[in-house]
Amino acid sequence: MRRITLFGATGSVGQSAIDLIARDDTAYDVVALTGGRNVRQLAADARRLNADLAVTCYPECYNELKDLLAGTHVEVAAGPEAVAQAAARPVDWALSAIVGAAGLVPGLEALAHGTTLALANKESLVTAGPLLLGRAKAHGATVLPVDSEHSAVFQALVGEHMAAVERVIITASGGAFRDWPIEKLATATLAQASSHPNWDMGQRITIDSASMFNKAMELIETKEFFNVSPDMIEVLVHRESLIHAMVGFNDGALMAHVGPPDMRHAIGYALHWPERKHLPVERLDLAKIGALTFEAPDHARYPALGIAKRVMNEGGLSGAVFNAAKERALDGFIAGEIGFLDMSHVVAATLDKMSLDGGLQNAAITLDNVLETDRLARIYAGEAFSQLG
Repeated sequence: MRRITLFGATGSVGQSAIDLIARDDTAYDVVALTGGRNVRQLAADARRLNADLAVTCYPECYNELKDLLAGTHVEVAAGPEAVAQAAARPVDWALSAIVGAAGLVPGLEALAHGTTLALANKESLVTAGPLLLGRAKAHGATVLPVDSEHSAVFQALVGEHMAAVERVIITASGGAFRDWPIEKLATATLAQASSHPNWDMGQRITIDSASMFNKAMELIETKEFFNVSPDMIEVLVHRESLIHAMVGFNDGALMAHVGPPDMRHAIGYALHWPERKHLPVERLDLAKIGALTFEAPDHARYPALGIAKRVMNEGGLSGAVFNAAKERALDGFIAGEIGFLDMSHVVAATLDKMSLDGGLQNAAITLDNVLETDRLARIYAGEAFSQLG
């Protein structure tokens, strides 16, 4: 029986993982589940999976979670430190599906025990890719990608040599505003940005899809995870969201990963790796689908892509600045403090401010440096709000 932990269990990725695990619960011993404010879901899943520990990252939610799990054997804890402590419990496989920079520390802690880490937390690679992958190597741990795009690249590379790779193509749906006139984007509302045409995801990642910040993060992830140069990474808008990524080789061949827009595919691949096992996902009828379409992204519509290229070329702690500023800008948009298009201006301005002395490029990528850079970037991004207009 495999011992597993799920970080971010109440989010969309975590819930998809639980759907798979619950179908064969005799194969898994669930050590810990962590979540946020949705403690009712967290408690229900802890009961359902017979977990040893349930942790909410919000201390103020502790009493409610404790009450919901009264009469069970499930241990209850709360707060970021409790999440990190849960990660310190040795397991065979852990899913990192916490949204945001908060996922970095638990992932690093899990890797220190040689755990196989199924990584859905984009921010870990964007902010501290060398640190995370270096930790895995030092402890004989394995990192498996769970983003659908990076899982697709990973699968396309099975049996191949990186020396033969010429390019990596990441696909994007284009998000909620792919057909909007560019001049209308400044008026986009929170509700409009929170509706994805193809995927069922949480609000924050859905908004990031509309702005293409989600894809910008994935570009940086691709560079870090697969150790490819920025000029080898491309983005294609693929409205059907059926081809998740393609890898181009030096003989002109393109290997494409095709599958339904269902996160259970990538999660299931990581859960069962290195084997393939049956998954309850749709089997595509290509004759019924009929055609697949592709188009180059409009960088005027999606300025986040250009910012990502800058971050990849600058390296160092630029990714930590990018992510923190992006998260702060997203908070501002959700709160109604700034407009949809203002998010990219805030991120670019924060990078400009923090790149002035070259310190981002030259600083060592340590946990302390990443966390301090994250803290400062959020402050500067907030200050940038007042300079808009």
